[in-house]
Amino acid sequence: MEQEDRGWSPYLAGALSGLVSIGSIWFAGKYFGASTTFVRTTGMLEKWFSPDRVANMPYFIKEVPIIDWQWMFVIGIAIGSLAAAGSSGSFRWQAVPPMWQERFGEAVAPRAAVAFIGGMIAMFGARLADGCPSGHGLSGVLQLAVSGFIALACFFIGGLITANWLYKGGDKP
Repeated sequence: MEQEDRGWSPYLAGALSGLVSIGSIWFAGKYFGASTTFVRTTGMLEKWFSPDRVANMPYFIKEVPIIDWQWMFVIGIAIGSLAAAGSSGSFRWQAVPPMWQERFGEAVAPRAAVAFIGGMIAMFGARLADGCPSGHGLSGVLQLAVSGFIALACFFIGGLITANWLYKGGDKP
């Protein structure tokens, strides 16, 4: 049996996330957020092809498609994730993780399709709610807002139900 990589302690990762969140407010005056970055990036890409169209879109008057602190935050997440995986010894190139392969098979295309569709649904919901559940949860809890606690609870409950459905119970979807 293959030895499982332990990765970082969730307590250490949580504490570091808390410090980054406090630092974000302390130094930049901004709460955590990431979903707007993807919309702004789309606007930046679209400006290459149709700058007049982007300039006249009401959404981009409010959310100007530029590289800002939030965009750099998302890049930092990617770099930090790579550094954490490398430092814990858990980094590896693989198209299909063993747990997914065991449950759904070796095919890469269905996994890519499910990930893409799930990402589209998540982004639609995040934009509809004016932010993602984790951002609402983390920033809301930091402010001791009841809505933040509710958002975080719903985020975890939804994740538990989905993971249970995908990996434990029922027939293969």
